[in-house]
Amino acid sequence: MFENLQDRLGSILNGLTGRGALSEADVSAALREVRRALLEADVALDVVRSFTDRVREKAVGAEILKSIKPGQMVVKIVHDELIEMLGGEGVGIDLNAPAPVVVMMVGLQGSGKTTTTAKIASRMTSRDRKKVLMASLDTRRPAAQEQLRQLGVQAGVDTLPIISGQSPTDIAARAVQAAKLGGHDIVILDTAGRTHIDEPLMVEMADIKKKSNPHEILLVADSLTGQDAVNLARNFDERVGITGLVLTRMDGDGRGGAALSMRAVTGKPIKLIGVGEKMGELEEFHPRRIADRILGMGDIVSLVEKAAENIDAEKAAAMAAKMAKGKFDLNDLADQLGQMQKMGGMGGIMGLMPGMSGMKDKMAAAGLDDRLFKRQLAIISSMTKAERANPDLLKHSRKKRIAAGSGTDASDINKLLKMHRQMADMMKMMGGKGKGGMMKQLMGGLAGKMGLGGGMGGMPDLSNMDPKQLEALQKQAEAAGLGRPGGLPGLGGGGSLPGLGGAKLPGLGGGFPGLPGLPKKK
Repeated sequence: MFENLQDRLGSILNGLTGRGALSEADVSAALREVRRALLEADVALDVVRSFTDRVREKAVGAEILKSIKPGQMVVKIVHDELIEMLGGEGVGIDLNAPAPVVVMMVGLQGSGKTTTTAKIASRMTSRDRKKVLMASLDTRRPAAQEQLRQLGVQAGVDTLPIISGQSPTDIAARAVQAAKLGGHDIVILDTAGRTHIDEPLMVEMADIKKKSNPHEILLVADSLTGQDAVNLARNFDERVGITGLVLTRMDGDGRGGAALSMRAVTGKPIKLIGVGEKMGELEEFHPRRIADRILGMGDIVSLVEKAAENIDAEKAAAMAAKMAKGKFDLNDLADQLGQMQKMGGMGGIMGLMPGMSGMKDKMAAAGLDDRLFKRQLAIISSMTKAERANPDLLKHSRKKRIAAGSGTDASDINKLLKMHRQMADMMKMMGGKGKGGMMKQLMGGLAGKMGLGGGMGGMPDLSNMDPKQLEALQKQAEAAGLGRPGGLPGLGGGGSLPGLGGAKLPGLGGGFPGLPGLPKKK
């Protein structure tokens, strides 16, 4: 979402940090570029103006321009103001009310309200251990109520039985009553949308609000709509009174202006962001982490959180036991590649690593994208059980069969086998330490650098952490130097990954052994 803005701001601020001394003219020229970059990212004009004015006011003081590293001080000011513009502290959905807590979802048609309703319900059920009831109040769109019912079945969440002919306000009243009788903690009302804001829509929303007395009113907005999303938020807030925002399609290729503008314009916090179509692809919005990503500083806490959610502790323990015996077969390699895909693929992981955003582009240019991993998984899937367990069986005739089955050729299979051999050698070396698994080793190393012990081989147990503890974790990461651009300190420089030697990811040759790698330095 923020890639273009990240590239533009990165080059502007790198130009400042690379210089010894700064004049007011240097800062003004840089801020003109920052202003242009934000406007191109579709951020609202008044938001851009107040942002650059605040940065200029702080950045042209004598103590800044005469400090030891004025460029870095300016970057810090831009970073702090970006956090402020995004809302300062992250705010989650407030459930501090007598049960059943009523959450009302509002927004225009096509913004993703129904899917987001199911995602929130699934999240509250699995993570917060709440009993949730979903109710569709959309009597206009064909099969809208049936869609929510199907999503409820998929997510394992209760939905209000459909009674045809009822009005939205009657359904709302019935949902609250059913939640009380059914012992539900939360009831989520998925209201109808329109293609544009009109008077009947606003009257209907106000009636539903009066009837159900919601504790939270969340506006669901498509982050690809740009400036229009800001007007939408303003209108809904004035007429219905929203308590927070949920932005969908944050994984798209939009310019991100809505996310940067909406909090500043409405004063309402962005509570959640949708980062994909799957049920689990919903994240809490943390202004500091988003600001870090925009300025290319990575997002260590989100990376460790993703690892905690996706790394299977039992599988990791089983792999540790195998590695202790010096074994690492193609089944294990497939598991490692699968874990990387669950965490967002190579691009997703690199985007969260401090100082690695430039590496991401180089990897893409060298053909090292997630399609490569899918191809490798296809090759492994085309092998027999015996071949996966013992790669030495793979002679020419077998390779020919596997290539035909996976839609690849013999050279791809040879590259995969070379990668496996290199990783197997590395795993043997690490085997005695019993640390189990490439992704786990990576996360454990990062956690170790932040001074975090325990939980999943050096990873912190995030399942019991509240938001304040996670913020403290972020500060620890920064104190350890993991939140700064320019690499991970003490890890071999240049953004090398802990426990994985040099500036390499294991088995990914050249730089990234075994894959068509990045050009080697001469």
